[in-house]
Amino acid sequence: MSHLRVRPAPPDAEGRVTVITPQSAGWTYVGFTLVRLVAGQTYRGQDETRETCLVIVSGTADIEAGTEHFAAVGGRRSPFEDAPPGAIFVPPATAYAVTAQDTVELAVCTAPGQAGDAVRQIAASEMSREVRGQGTNTRYVRNILPQDRPAHSLLVVEVVTPAGHWSSYPPHKHDSAEPELETQLEETYYHRIDPPQGFGFQRVYTDDRSLDEAVLVEDGDVVLVPRGYHPVGAPHGYSLYYLNVMAGPERRWIFRNDPQHEWMLKGRGVSRE
Repeated sequence: MSHLRVRPAPPDAEGRVTVITPQSAGWTYVGFTLVRLVAGQTYRGQDETRETCLVIVSGTADIEAGTEHFAAVGGRRSPFEDAPPGAIFVPPATAYAVTAQDTVELAVCTAPGQAGDAVRQIAASEMSREVRGQGTNTRYVRNILPQDRPAHSLLVVEVVTPAGHWSSYPPHKHDSAEPELETQLEETYYHRIDPPQGFGFQRVYTDDRSLDEAVLVEDGDVVLVPRGYHPVGAPHGYSLYYLNVMAGPERRWIFRNDPQHEWMLKGRGVSRE
């Protein structure tokens, strides 16, 4: 199995099914934990040096963070529902508790933070929705924590790719720090499949092919993108959702398309996640 593919495990005592740290991923910035909670169960956390975006992928939860309390966060039944997730931004050194009202799928997205930021709920009105691409390259994007919203390192976005379509395509990368040309960002892709017995594919590769892997993804998998281009394909019959977490030394998303495939963009705009 690819070292870039992280499979979910049965929930531990805290409900965690996937835990990715900078140490386990072999990089510097991005952390990602997926938690599954049953009604009444509480997940608690606090990170002294890292900021956190709590994303309620599905279900409804009450969330306490510092002195703030947020009731009934989330509410959608599935990430494939055309509705925004619930999301709370938590700065470093701030304790939080997420208590499920029903079955909850919680994504804990982390990256280096700084003191002085405030706890806040990210309103649905802040999560801009976009339709990108055309034809079988069409996908539906919701910007949960984009670069124009307050945070120190984190960038968080979710995408639904219809069955038979491609996403993060044409292939692009963001692994070099070149002013105004490209930013260096690590990235995780948390995948869900509808219906869940399906599958998808993600290729991660560099120009020199020192990294070149085609990764089979199934429901609940996470793909690590330390560098390189990283397109995603959804086969006929199966829609694909993914939640992206990105972070790096500069909190801007500037990407570079694979020049071998950029021909298809002439007169059609630019590729995006």
